Order: sequence, then C-alpha cells, then structure tokens
Amino acid sequence: MSQPSQISNNKGSSLMSLASTSLFKVRGVTKTYVMGEVTVEALRSVDLELFAGEFIVLLGPSGSGKSTLLNILGGLDVPSSGQVIFQGQDLTAANDRTLTRFRRQSVGFVFQFYNLIPSLTARENVALVTEIAPQPMHPREALELVHLGDRVNHFPAQLSGGEQQRVAIARAIAKRPQVLLCDEPTGALDFQTGKLVLEALAQVNRELGTTTAVITHNAGIAAMADRVITMRSGEIVAVRENEHKVKPGELEW
Repeated sequence: MSQPSQISNNKGSSLMSLASTSLFKVRGVTKTYVMGEVTVEALRSVDLELFAGEFIVLLGPSGSGKSTLLNILGGLDVPSSGQVIFQGQDLTAANDRTLTRFRRQSVGFVFQFYNLIPSLTARENVALVTEIAPQPMHPREALELVHLGDRVNHFPAQLSGGEQQRVAIARAIAKRPQVLLCDEPTGALDFQTGKLVLEALAQVNRELGTTTAVITHNAGIAAMADRVITMRSGEIVAVRENEHKVKPGELEW
C-alpha cells in the first residue's frame, strides 16, 4: 500500500498537537466481502487517527471504501482484520452489547436521506434519541443550534429538504455524541441548500467540539475541513491538512 502524503502548515501542524486527545486509532483495517464466487476488498490495510474536535472530510469516488470505513468507525460494521481503538477501547474485540452502547452514547449518524418519521414533528423526531441518551440536550436546544427553533412543531412534509436534513443533524447531536459521522449529507440537496447544511455541521463542530467526519465525492467541500483524507480502491492515498479553512458559505463547486 502506498503511504499517505502529509502536508504540514507553517503553524507546526496544530492538529498533530492534539495527539494526546486522540479519539480513534485505526490500525491495519481490512474489510473483505464475499459474494458468491466474487471477493471484494472494500478496505486494504487502512491506518488512520482521528483527533478530538477536528473536522475531517473523507474524499473519493464511489467504491473507494469511504462508507465502509465510516460504518466501521461507527460500530455499524466490523473489519475482517485490524483494530479500531476508541479512547483506548478495542472496538474490534467488543461484543454486540458493548457496540450498541457505543453507538447509542458516543456516535451520531447523518445520512444522505433524512430518515425522519413522517407522522412526528421535528421536535418529536429529535426526542426519539434524547429518550435513550444518558445526558441529552432538550430537543428544542438541538433544533435551535441548527437554526430551526421556529420549526419545532412542523412535520417533515412541511419542511424543505435542507430543513429536514438539519432536523436529522439535530437528532444526531441531541445525545451529545463525541463523534458525528456524515455520509454524503448534501448529496440529495441543491448547491445553496447544501451550504446551509454544511454551515450547521460546522457550527456543531465549533460550538460542541464534536469530532466530525463527512464523506463526500465533492472535492469542493474539502476546503472547509481541518484535514482531508483521500481514498481510492479501499486505500488512503493522501492526508492533507488545510492551512486556511474556508467557511461553508464561501465554498464553490
């Protein structure tokens, strides 16, 4: 496997100074799927470290392994080999009960499609998560954080696509997760609406300190990240740190 390139900035690689607050350590992770007589290597000996409070973008074409890696980080899938360490705990050695607790307490998920329950209001959709979290936000607080405080009693059908996605973000962060994993969160949205969703993610990262990882095939989004991780054919081929982050409202693609 080729070694990822690391570009440092003139500030002495500020993110690397966060090594003492490492959140995830991924070591030699491989994921292989067997479908009949066909074997697919979705991940090939991936090494990666994620730090507390950073915003990363996982960039690459379809089939590069981005979603597989995100699912493994979030405890939705397990690697075929290798280790995933979360705050010193080996998730690859964890049983189902431990993984369920990890997902419920430590991870928020945002997907391309919002997965809201149509018969529930925005507040009620968010409350579904707060009822199972140990120290949740109030649903209104989470919705206000993504600028939907005036839409708490609206049903999904009364909301635009971007508003529905922001409800999904509020739902994901209401349990105060340490990490927020987002798989193509702007993939179903137009340019302007997508930027509003990215602004919401940036605000959550900034105000709550939630480590945020966003999967995208859209290279334009990479400019807002602390680090950009580029994947191809199941491998990490480059890791780049942005010296100057661009605000979501200034992104162009």
